[in-house]
Amino acid sequence: MISRQLYHFGRYLMMMGTALARPERTYMYYKETTRQMNDIGIGSLVIVILISLFIGAVTAVQFSYQLDGTLVPLYYIGYIVRDSTIIELAPTITCLVLAGKVGSNMSSEIGGMRQKEHIDAMEIMGVNTAGYLVLPKIIAALVVIPLLVAIAAFVSVIGGYLAMVLTGSLSHNDYIMGVRSFFKDGNVTMMFVKAIVFAFILTSVSCYQGYYVKGGSIELGKASTNAVVFSDILILLADYLIASILT
Repeated sequence: MISRQLYHFGRYLMMMGTALARPERTYMYYKETTRQMNDIGIGSLVIVILISLFIGAVTAVQFSYQLDGTLVPLYYIGYIVRDSTIIELAPTITCLVLAGKVGSNMSSEIGGMRQKEHIDAMEIMGVNTAGYLVLPKIIAALVVIPLLVAIAAFVSVIGGYLAMVLTGSLSHNDYIMGVRSFFKDGNVTMMFVKAIVFAFILTSVSCYQGYYVKGGSIELGKASTNAVVFSDILILLADYLIASILT
């Protein structure tokens, strides 16, 4: 079991070493990177907004229920929604969702090219296939996913506002006062650190699963599933480590 994991880890490091090599033709890499940025960013924007909106609303409703009958001021709801969203919910939930949507798509795309021998043909022509197929995806994810996380945090706070203020559970001034209270710049830094690390994990792991896929459609399906499962596990592990280090 351990030897198998070490084998995959070593092969992953070898793929990443090849993928991070200097591009042969910068223009082709740039073109592919912009395409990936569009697929990852624009393609995931709607689902990220919807999930973030309801996350903020549910968080506000739940904390409102928990604070009912206590001596804690109700404006703390805005403060709790803001911090829980920035520190944990926006980066973690967004990247877990993107691992299922973007990660499985990357694994299937590269795995399909491997099965149809497109990668073999590119290697015969002298193309650094790991670099051309993996590096643009990683760069695009590192640029776009932190932006999606920032949007998710903003929309989540709006979701909490809609759930509290529009229903009359909390006044506009109280919620805004809570959002503005006890703000720490370090929380935003932690959010972006998590977003960058999670983006690299979900992209590189998904590409690895697709790049080395063997067999037919069943194996490709397993590779896509493994891409999501392993990405989610590593994201949660990295989430714990980052939180422990930065707090």
